Order: sequence, then structure tokens, then C-alpha cells
Amino acid sequence: MKPERYFSVDIESSGPIPGKYSMLSLGACAVDDPDVAFYVEFKPTSHEFVPEAMRILDLDLDKLQQTGSTPEAGMAEFRNWVEANSVGMRPVFVGFNGCYDWQFVNWYFETYSPTNPFGFGGIDIKSFHMGLTHSSWTESSSNQLRADFRPDTPQTHNALDDAKAQASIFAKMLAFARKR
Repeated sequence: MKPERYFSVDIESSGPIPGKYSMLSLGACAVDDPDVAFYVEFKPTSHEFVPEAMRILDLDLDKLQQTGSTPEAGMAEFRNWVEANSVGMRPVFVGFNGCYDWQFVNWYFETYSPTNPFGFGGIDIKSFHMGLTHSSWTESSSNQLRADFRPDTPQTHNALDDAKAQASIFAKMLAFARKR
């Protein structure tokens, strides 16, 4: 059995579902070393967007159409980065509300890349927190976490910033779980 390497992944999108809406940016880092990091911005794949989603992002759809990576190139780069940083290990996707981030990452891998290095699943930090602390879903939101699980860095709606913050949350929870 291969050892696991956890990768915190966060995405920003123009709306709630892949296909209809675009993944606009993806940030990731190794949970055990957040300086091992990846970031890409994508060309939109759709003109659809939810105004509220775009208001909280520091991303412009017209600018991304000019400067963003194609989904094929960006996902190949991400896959290569994951594989290069998990040699001899099994890469594991970790997300805070992982159901949201996972659906975009998996859909983009399935649509624009021959393989998904994470396989068919990952770890949702909120669910991990619920099991670890016997808390409810509401009590597992980032602003409801116990002080000793809170992130070391701010969550800014930049995909890489948020991936690093989520990595610190998960690392603290994992250390706590392993002490039990």
C-alpha cells in the first residue's frame, strides 16, 4: 500500500455547477508543505455566470478569455504537477466543502484530460470535522471551527490562498485525529 500525500484544492467559478458555468481558477498545495503550490486561471468555457459569484472574485471574464489557460492546457499542467509531487505516493484530493470543488475538478479532468490523478474521490474537510468533533454540518463551517483548527492564513476567494488556508485547517485536524 502506497503512502498518501494530501493535496488541498480550491477552485473559483462563475456559478454552482460545471458545464453550465466555468471553473475560473484552481489553486492547490501539499497539506504537509503548503509552499509546494500550484495555481492556474482558465479561459471561461461558458458565457453563463451568477452575478453574486463574480462580485466576490477578483477575476474578470473578458480578461480571462484573453489571458487564461485553455482547460486542456491547465488541467494537463495540474495533473503533471500532482504526479510530480506525489511520486511513490497516492495523491488524495482534500477540499473544504469538497463536494463543490471536487465536482469542478473531476468534471474538468474527465472533459479535458485523459486521467484524474486523484481517482474517483477525495476528503471533504467539513465532513471530516463532523466525524472528528461530533458536530453538525452548520457547526463545521469555517467560521464555526474551534480556535485550534482555524486557518493560519486568511481565506480571500483567491483559489491558492484558500487552498493554503484549507491545508492548515486539515493538517491541524489530522494531527488531532492521529493523537487520539
